[in-house]
Parts: sequence; C-alpha cells; structure tokens
Amino acid sequence: MLSRLINFLKACWRPSSDHSVHADSDAAGRQDGLFWYKDSGQHLIGEFSMAVVQANNLLEDQSQIESGSLSLLDSGPYGTFAGIYDGHGGPETSRYINDHLFQNLKRLAAEQNSMSVDVIRKAFQATEDGFCSVVAKQWPMKPQMAAVGSCCLVVVICNGILYVANLGDSRAVLGRLVRATGEVLAIQLSAEHNACFESVRQELHSMHPDDPQIVVLKHNVWRVKGLIQISRSIGDIYLKKPEYNREPLYAKFRLREPFKRPILSSDPSITVQELEPHDQFLILASDGLWEHLSNQEAVDIVQNSPRSGSARRLVKTALQEAAKKREMRYSDLKKIDRGVRRHFHDDISVIVVFLDSDLVSKASSLRGPSLSLRGGGMNFPAKSLAPCATPIEVGTLFSFRAAKEERKNLL
Repeated sequence: MLSRLINFLKACWRPSSDHSVHADSDAAGRQDGLFWYKDSGQHLIGEFSMAVVQANNLLEDQSQIESGSLSLLDSGPYGTFAGIYDGHGGPETSRYINDHLFQNLKRLAAEQNSMSVDVIRKAFQATEDGFCSVVAKQWPMKPQMAAVGSCCLVVVICNGILYVANLGDSRAVLGRLVRATGEVLAIQLSAEHNACFESVRQELHSMHPDDPQIVVLKHNVWRVKGLIQISRSIGDIYLKKPEYNREPLYAKFRLREPFKRPILSSDPSITVQELEPHDQFLILASDGLWEHLSNQEAVDIVQNSPRSGSARRLVKTALQEAAKKREMRYSDLKKIDRGVRRHFHDDISVIVVFLDSDLVSKASSLRGPSLSLRGGGMNFPAKSLAPCATPIEVGTLFSFRAAKEERKNLL
C-alpha cells in the first residue's frame, strides 16, 4: 500500500506535459499537450482571446489579463489590464511579475485615485525593487537568481485611454480600420529594447561613453556586454548592481571589470493615446511570435477569421512557419517534447484584446464583472508542492479525475 502511494505521488510530481487533458469547463481555457488556449472571453470593453505554447523545459513566458477595478478602492478607475512577461535565464522573474505587477498598479492607482503614466512607471519600479529584494535574500543560497530576468509588456485601457508600457522586445500591435478602403492596418505601439536596433546601440553608447565594449557583435548577434540582447528588463540584477556581479555567480555572467552605473535599465517606454472608433483590436505577444510573423500578417489573421480562437490561430500559424523553416511537418513538430522543442521555436504567449467602440465610449461609467486569468488558466501558489509546475504543466493537473485515471496505468 505504501509503495502504491509513493508511486502515485511520484507520478503527480513529475511534469505531465506529454499528455493532453482537457478541463471539464472552458472557463479556465483548454490544454493540449504543450499548448494552452482560451479561445474567447469577455473583458470590460469587448472580447479577448489568449494562447500559450511551451518550448523550454520550464515555461519562461507568463501572461495575464485583468478587467474590472484597476484600484484597491471601489471608487478608483475601472478598465482592462493585459501583460506579457517573457523571461530569460529561468521562470522566476516572469512569475514574480505575474504575481506582483498588477497588485502594485492597483495599490498606486488607489493612492492617486486615478490611472496615469506615473502610476504605471511606479508600478514597474516597485516590481523591480521587489524582485531585487528577492535576489538579495536568496543570494547566499541561490546566487544565480541574479542572472534571471524578464521582458515586460503591459497594456492598460482606462476611460477610453490606451497606455502601453514596455521593457524588452515583446510587442503590442494595434489593428486599425481604414474606412476609405476597408483595410485594417497594423500599427506597432511598443518601442523595443533590443541591441539589434541601431537606435538602442546608440542609446547604450550615449549612456556609457567610457565603455567601447558596451555592445558586442557575437556570432552575428549584437549583445549588451556580449551577454544579453535586450537593454531593459525587470531583474538581470547582475548587470544593474555590481555587488551581484561576482562569485559565486557563474563565471560566464561575471564581467572582467566592475561597472559604476547600471548597464541595463528597468525604466519602461510608455505611450498614451485616446482610443478611436476605428481601433479594432490589440495583439500582445512575446517575441516568439514576431520571430515568425510580421505585424501586418498577424493583424490580417485576426481580421480575416472569427474572433473566437484568434490567439490560438496566431500561435499555430507561427508554429507552422517554424516547422516550414526546418523543412518538417507541423504534425511532427507537435510531437517534439519541451526542452528539445526550444531548438525549433521559443515559448510563445499571445493575447488578442478586441475593442468594442460602443463600450469604449461608455468606459467611464462601466462597472462590469471582474476578470482575472493567467496564461495556463490557473493561479498556482508561489510556494506550491510542485516546484516544476508552470502554468502549462499545471493545466495537465487541472482535472483531478482525469489525472487519477491517468495514474491507474502507473500503479
């Protein structure tokens, strides 16, 4: 009996991404192997669609959509918040952002009783400071946390105003109708912070005039200090605070000479614009999508297909392109397990936010039901009994009955 119980616990502990288990309800989305998707849902001013596919051993992408109150006060602003967090070096930073950024935003919005650029910028900084504290506490036991970071793309829609804040190279694209022609044009809303762009390299040189090696061309890829492509992020403390760029951090992360000022920045680029009646939808995605699709291609896919399943359709098209580049079939790519899959494509997270112009015009008076959903469909406790469980993996444990049936074969 004891051995059967141990085997059962081992089976529950192991990653289960090689099985497809669908939940009984679509409320939290559906799981298909490494693919999770929520085809359709309702936010305060329209519909939304969401999808995630895993490639890394541990899912490093995190994402969320929140709608309803954007403040800790009932009298505060209402609207919709969506975020894409593309981690690197591990999942810890992107998970931390998923747990804390929106809560920081609500706290700061309550203090000012409004939504503003200042609230968003301070929410980013509070999240950065919080993660720095985590790194400081874990430095003696887990120094490699200093080398974990994440891109951070956030969209906030409040009172008919669209705020877009970004660190790194995830991307937000607006689909805007041209009434004269009936076309829907792709308009990129986010500034990207990747050393592949000349403007980013110039910015780095201007901020570090005494360092000719601030950006290095390595294997035909421009990298900051030869280590990382992005110039702004949450985390990556080893390139922001010199006291964490030393032993016992792995040698590959340590710079030869100490630096006097932060090399990377956590200050987001923020744009603000009023939504127009001809603004149709927003596409938010990690760079895993944009590696395979152009802005206009993505907008065309959303515009020319049913709303339901838009995000899943975008991810599937990107995977088909990834397979085509490797001269293989999409059906064969789907059989490749996580970890190995990373050689073919990155983790990909997509949120499509549709904009109902009638609801946008009434935004200041709307007090609809609240929505809170993360990519993968579940909010797993930070200190859980499954340390390897990412949202994608958690989805396979969503139905206890299905898991129980699966384990019978192992006993």
